[in-house]
Amino acid sequence: MLIGVPLETADGETRVAVTPETVKKLRAQCHQLFVQSGAGAAAAAPDEAYRAVGAEIVDAQAAFGCDLVLKVRSPSADELPLMKRGATVVGMLNPFDREGLERLAAAGVTGFALEAAPRTTRAQSMDVLSSQANIAGYKAVIIAADRYQKFFPMLMTAAGTVKAARVVILGVGVAGLQAIATAKRLGAVIEASDVRPSVKEQVESLGAKFIDVPYETAEEKEAAEGVGGYARPMPESWLARQHAEVAKRVAAADVVISTALIPGRPAPKLVSAEMVQSMKPGSVIVDLAAANGGNCALTVPGQTVVQHGVTIVGETNLPALLAADASALYARNVLDFLKLVLPKDAAAVNVPLDDDIVAACLMTRNGQITRKG
Repeated sequence: MLIGVPLETADGETRVAVTPETVKKLRAQCHQLFVQSGAGAAAAAPDEAYRAVGAEIVDAQAAFGCDLVLKVRSPSADELPLMKRGATVVGMLNPFDREGLERLAAAGVTGFALEAAPRTTRAQSMDVLSSQANIAGYKAVIIAADRYQKFFPMLMTAAGTVKAARVVILGVGVAGLQAIATAKRLGAVIEASDVRPSVKEQVESLGAKFIDVPYETAEEKEAAEGVGGYARPMPESWLARQHAEVAKRVAAADVVISTALIPGRPAPKLVSAEMVQSMKPGSVIVDLAAANGGNCALTVPGQTVVQHGVTIVGETNLPALLAADASALYARNVLDFLKLVLPKDAAAVNVPLDDDIVAACLMTRNGQITRKG
């Protein structure tokens, strides 16, 4: 099969959907790879590296003109006309972007959105949300350490003792756990908060203190358990108590890293303007939810601003700042998904709807949006 790998054109996007490592594996399955010139340049994968493993370097029209197109981001309105009807695209297509899915359906393209894969053991190897969140959590701490004008670890010097930085992590999913682990390696004192009680043990195993907010009703506890690995909106009674508890910790923090997201919804506001104002001058907030509006009320998506002496980083695509490893992990996720729809030597993409992962990821087919809900 002819597989195309275009250059990503979205603002700030540096990742690539296929690396020389995965090209080699796809070539071993007798597939031909057409990689657009420069597609991997920002991810430390030059054209020569692709040629060396058997890929053909082509222009955008040839890459998009293949039967199967592998992308990081959904094809733009300008890119879709380059694809032929009946072609298949695999990438992060944003299942909640109805307008984008309508464009794909109208173009007659079969679209698989990898973010929609179920959070099951079998789907772990193709879980793009986790692989990219891991990178985002790491990079958030590195950015915070760079912006914070003091040391992270405690230091005892001849000139006196320097206290360790106090870091508060809000939201303890994959990104939050990686942020805890990275901040711990840098020597910070860490506290973490999440609505799910089940993560307390994970937080403490990484050396952080869990900010515990007791549940007073069965409704609160049921909501806290979450669904499919994601948090659910919590009752107002619990949120009010959590807000008060977190506000105390934020006021004493040197660094806050917020990672709380609920798929398909605006990011919950966890850090109010008043909480920012209570922080010490020189403190740093890195808001991983900036693309969804931000967990901080003063976050400006895509910008770094200073409010009340606090630096607030609103970077909307942290994995793209670590393009080489982000691409390597993403490309492996894509390769594992292709095993479900592209058998060795296959001349066409299969769509086995009895496979729960394939069915969940299928967004468009035969001119129709297939995603439910």
